[in-house]
Amino acid sequence: MSFLSRIGFIETAEQEQDRLAQAPEGSINHYLSTLPVTVEGWLKDLVVELPWEPQRTDRPYRVVVVPIEFRKDALPDGVEEEPLPRKRHSGSWTCAVVYSDHPSYPVGGYRIVVPAAELARGRKIDLVEVLAQA
Repeated sequence: MSFLSRIGFIETAEQEQDRLAQAPEGSINHYLSTLPVTVEGWLKDLVVELPWEPQRTDRPYRVVVVPIEFRKDALPDGVEEEPLPRKRHSGSWTCAVVYSDHPSYPVGGYRIVVPAAELARGRKIDLVEVLAQA
C-alpha cells in the first residue's frame, strides 16, 4: 500500500474495487472490478492490450492501444476539488488503436477514449519481446 493510500489521500486498491463493483452488473466498471490491476504508473505512450474477454463480451477480442492524451474526470458543478480519498485510476485516455480483431475498432489512426481503470487492468505489451519473436 502506498503512503498516499495509507494516509487516506488516494483510494486503496480495495476501495477502488468496491467503487467499481457498485456499478450495475453487466457494465464495464462492474466487469473491471473483477480484474486485478496489472499496469501501474503513467500510461502515456505504453502499448496496452485491453481486457476484452468473455464476461465482458460474448467472445474474446484483442484490442491493443497506445494512450496519447489524458483527460481527468469532470467534477460536478460547484465542486472545485475532488473529495478525499481521490480515485485511483480516474480519468480517461484518448488512445490510438494499433491492433484489433474487433469489428468496431479498426486499426490505422482510429482513436478511442478508454477509462484509465480499464487501461490499468490491461496487459502491457513489451515491443522488444514482440519484435524478438518476429
